This record gives sequence, structure tokens and C-alpha cells, in this order.
Amino acid sequence: MDLNVFFNPKSIAVIGASREPGKVGYTMLRNLIEGGFPGELYPINPNAEEILGLKCYRNIRDVPANVDVAVITVPARIVPSVIEDCGLKGVKGIIVITAGFGETGVEGMKLERDIAGKCRKYGMRMQGPNCLGIISVQAKVNATFAPLMPPKGNIAFISQSGAIGSAILNWAVRNEIGFTKFISLGNEADLTAADFIEALGRDPETKVIALYIEGVKNGERFIEAARRVARHKPIIAIKAGTTDAGVRAVSSHTGSLAGSDVAVSAAFKKAGIIRVETLEDLFNFVLAFGSQPIPKGKRVLIVTNGGGPGILATDACEKLGLELPLLEPELLEYLRRQMPPHSSLNNPVDVLGDADENRYRIALEAGVKSSNIDGVILILTPQAMTPCEKVAAAVVEVQKKMEKTLLASFMGLEESSPAIKMLKRNMIPNYAFPEIAARVFRAMYDYSLILNMLIDEAATPIEMDEAAIRKIIDGAIAEGRRVLTIDECIRIAEATGISMPKAAVARSKDEAGILADSIGYPVVMKIISPDILHKTDIGGVVLGIRSRGEAEEKYETLIRRAHIAMPRAKIKGVLVQSMAPAGKEVIVGSVRDRQFGPLLMFGLGGIYVNFLKDVAYRLAPLSKREAAEMIEETKAYILLRGVRGEPPSDIPALIDVILKISQLMVKFRSIAELEINPLFVYESGEGCLGIDIRATISIEK
Repeated sequence: MDLNVFFNPKSIAVIGASREPGKVGYTMLRNLIEGGFPGELYPINPNAEEILGLKCYRNIRDVPANVDVAVITVPARIVPSVIEDCGLKGVKGIIVITAGFGETGVEGMKLERDIAGKCRKYGMRMQGPNCLGIISVQAKVNATFAPLMPPKGNIAFISQSGAIGSAILNWAVRNEIGFTKFISLGNEADLTAADFIEALGRDPETKVIALYIEGVKNGERFIEAARRVARHKPIIAIKAGTTDAGVRAVSSHTGSLAGSDVAVSAAFKKAGIIRVETLEDLFNFVLAFGSQPIPKGKRVLIVTNGGGPGILATDACEKLGLELPLLEPELLEYLRRQMPPHSSLNNPVDVLGDADENRYRIALEAGVKSSNIDGVILILTPQAMTPCEKVAAAVVEVQKKMEKTLLASFMGLEESSPAIKMLKRNMIPNYAFPEIAARVFRAMYDYSLILNMLIDEAATPIEMDEAAIRKIIDGAIAEGRRVLTIDECIRIAEATGISMPKAAVARSKDEAGILADSIGYPVVMKIISPDILHKTDIGGVVLGIRSRGEAEEKYETLIRRAHIAMPRAKIKGVLVQSMAPAGKEVIVGSVRDRQFGPLLMFGLGGIYVNFLKDVAYRLAPLSKREAAEMIEETKAYILLRGVRGEPPSDIPALIDVILKISQLMVKFRSIAELEINPLFVYESGEGCLGIDIRATISIEK
């Protein structure tokens, strides 16, 4: 069903409408009336004849006309029967304000599933329960119990917290920030953030979407929906609750390094969502995205009447990777003729402390004309002779013919001052300090990069022996095992097309000697046990074995060490493996995040990975470009390119390994985590070789 019925309803019933001021049912009805809702309003209360001048009905089925949306404020225990009545009436949309559902425990969750099921039965869509409601400013719908309606604008705000939502609405009204929609998600028993993101993507009034979330339901759909919308509308999000470990794993470095916050960052990156850390930045960013063109590049002109603020802005821009180019010679010559002799005409352009509106206009127009500049940060410090309001008027005048990003920092002025009010009326974002403006410009430039990134790339098909992989996994599940043995992991890698050293399993010392002879010296020997996750910790790996007799001896040594260290461990034998020539050591792994699916990790490998933490993450499925970006984000990339005369490593082969693990994790949902560490990367054209590998499984759902 099209969610436009929530944004532009023709009729609304308030079920649980009350005659008592202070009650939620009273406030909901009053807000709809005072907000100027132009459609029909129907209070529902069996104990009242009239509320706030409107005729009251005992039951929604008694309403003599169609009802588009029902707002429900009755106690939780009554909600199921009320929803049944709404279904029989033919209501299209339900907003359940009432709390007391999934957030309260097992019984509340049962009640929540019940009402969601009833909505599905009648083809209704439900917002909530346990939500603040919805505001559609242009349609004059204030179906919330928040006291104020924000002014019209082009920003939509989705919030999983009613308290945060209410505070933001108050902030918007106080600061004259215009909205199109405000949506409180509540428990998301039916409609989720993804549903509303998709709907806002189609909403012609909304230019930018702000999002406050604490968790994500159906992470894969969330990413798909956001990715589609972010191609034409920026989405700015803040994620709360970043310190809880969302990925629980103990058997791999990938799992121990990845937490919920890592997965969220990877999800936002894949979806094209711009992530912020504070609510202040959330709205600093959306103000600019809602009013200014996206910069085509990262070249900034700073115009200031104060040296100190100009230096701070310069430092901030350079730290953020923005560029401060000089204007063209002809523009510099023009400025020299127009500005006082002591003006600095480099970037920043310092118009001096006694600057009037004409100097600002001239400097700003130079930035407009320059082909070296993608946007302007304009700084004003109010001094005794500064005509702030006239400067603001000049800025507005020039901005009307600009096609470049313009951010202002009129420092120290009250929000109620005429200059600031003039900037607001003309959609010029103003920030208290120039460093904030620099952060905002960087975010806008990042979005221009995101737009290029969101072009879908066709995945390169990768052939793998799926039947062989399935047989190994099914065998472990049948035995009730979660941990695959190293020989099983090697067979999965080989079935996926990942090269591993030649290896075989020995179950006696004589067999160890025979296999070592067959494989060729030197060999490595490793204990095989589903109960021993980190073999090196118990001395379960021996390198550089060069004779049959040594192989037989080391077999007995490894078995003895395993029995001493872990007497109850089930020993399946010893792996005899060809000892590979050294290469650049990296790690490639994946752990299945509970919200977003397979999370891929790449970084420097070996035993120090947990200490160096030189790693990058992406969510599967990966494109070739995303795999390359992962590698390039790490210090390992510097080593792989070759340093101090070293030849470059085979990066294309490494990308191929990453893509194979990505596809393996997508196809086999029962693989909980898989890691190759180390993976040796050889010189260009010589490929990669997985040296050690481990994997765990879960029951596939």
C-alpha cells in the first residue's frame, strides 16, 4: 500500500479521544484541530457525545463515512479489538500511540504480534506501536502529542525515539527550521525505517532525510531501500547505542575486532548514508543539504574579516582534506584594485576588520566567477563598524546568482538578530563557528563521491563447487558441531577457488611420515580438532619439518601437546601441509552480523592483527570496486604497492580472494564466520595462497 495515506489523509479517526486536557487522546485531537487539518476528524469514545466541538462516535464502525487513518490511544489490552474494528471498517492506515507492547517483555511481544497479524489480515499498514505519531507539515497533519508544529521546509525526520523526536520538534520551531514530515517509528511491528525512507524518496516535498536510529529491523532491506533513495536524496543519520557488541564471536580475529558499530558504519557506507556522531551535526548537515547545491569538488574559498577565524577555518579545511586554491590571476588583480592595500588576497581572502558590505560582495563575487572554486565559507566577526545586516543582504543578493555551495559563519550574533534572520529566510545556512562550516562542506563533498559510488556494478560470476561445500557443512551439522576442522576448511576454500598449500590428514605417525614424503619437504604439521580454535596457543603447529623421521616424531609431539593442554578435546588427526614460500601477510575474513549479514574484513595479517588493528570492513555482497577500496583504506596497501624498491604484490589476485569469500558467505548462510590468516600475497602475477583458515557454522535459517 502506498504510504501517502499517512502523509495526505482525507479523514482521521482518533480512537480513545478524551475530554480531559492532559490525556494523550485529548492532545492528539486538539493538535489535529489546531494544526489546521482540512479533512474530516472523528473522535471515538463510547462515553462522550462531543469532544472539542466534534461529534463523538462509540465505535469506528459507527462513523458514516470512509476513514483513511485511525490514531489509537486506548490501553494496550484493548488495541487488538480496536484494530479488528478498523479492519472491518476498511481503514487504510493505523497509528498506534499506545505503549505496553514488545518493549515490555514476552507478553507484550505476543500482543504486538497479534495486532501486526490483524493488520496483515485486513491489508492495513501500521505505524508503531509505542510511537509519538506523525506530522505532515504541508498537509497540516499533526497526529502527534508533541505540542508544536514545525514550519514548512524540505527536511524529513525519522526517529526511533519519541523523546528525541519531541525535543527535535521543539528545537526546529525555536530555530525556524522547516520540515516536510516527522515520523516516529516506535516498535516497528509493521512499518519500518526502510518503508518510510522509500516513501520519502518518492515525496516531492522532501529534499533531505534525517534519521535517528537505535537498531535496524531487516538490515538487508534497510540497505537496499536507503541505497535507492540516496541516489537522489541525501540521508543523514545518527546511530545511538554504539558501544554494545553486536557481533558475538570468539573463534576469529574478524569476530573479535568487529562490533555493532563497525557493522553499522559498513552498512551506512554501502547504503550511501552519511553518518554523524551528534544530534548537533545531524542538523548542521541537513540544513546545508536542504538549501545548498552539492559541491562538484573540494576546493573552498574562505572569505573573512578576521585573521584568527580565517586561520581556524584554514586549519579545519586542511585537516578534513579540503583544498584552498588561489583565485585566477585576473581575479586577484581585480581584488587588488578593489580592496585596501593591507588586505590579504590569498586563500583565505581577508577583507579586514572594517569591511563593509561592498567588500564582502566583491570577494564573494570573485568566488562565484572563479573556475578554481567549488564553494565558499564566508566568515563575519561583528566589530563596532561592521554593518552585519547589510553584509547579510549583500550575501543574499550574490547567493541568488550562485550555483556553488555557500556556507556562512556570522560569529557571535544572536539567533534573533536581523542578519541571522535574513540568512535563514533566504536558506543560507549559518554556523556559530567556521570549523563547523568546514565539516559541513566536507560532508557535502563526500555526498558527491557517494553519488558516484552508488552506481550499481554487475557482480562478476564466480564458479564454486557448491555441492562439495554443502556436503561438508551438512556433515558437521549432523555431528552437532559448530566448528569446522582445518581440513574441512581447506576443502571449502579449494571448492571456492581459493588456493591453499598441498595438504593431507594423517591419523598415525607412520601415515604422517608417508604423507610428508609424498607432499615434499619442508612441511608444516597442525593438530586437527574442532575443540581447539587457536592451535598456536597450545603448540599445535610445527614448521619446517624436513625428513620422514622428524614428521613421525612431530606427529606424536602434537598429539601429546593437545592431550595435555585440552584433555577432553576430540582429536581427528594431524594435517601435513606443504610449507609455502613467504609472501606479504594479510588477513581476509567474514563474520555474519545479526542485523546486516556478512561483514567482510581485510587488513594486515599474522599474529599481530588484534594489536595493530589495521583493518577495513564492508558488507557483502562486494563489487570489485568495494574490494579494492577495502584494501586501499589500510596501511597494508602501502606494503602491497611496494616500498623502498620492493616489487608490487598481486593486488588483483587479492581482490579475487575477497570476492570469493564474499560470494561464499552470501550463498551459504549457515557459515557464521570464516577467516584466512595469514593469506600470503606474492609478487604481481604470482597470486595468493591461504596459509591458515578457520570457520564456524550455525544452523541455517
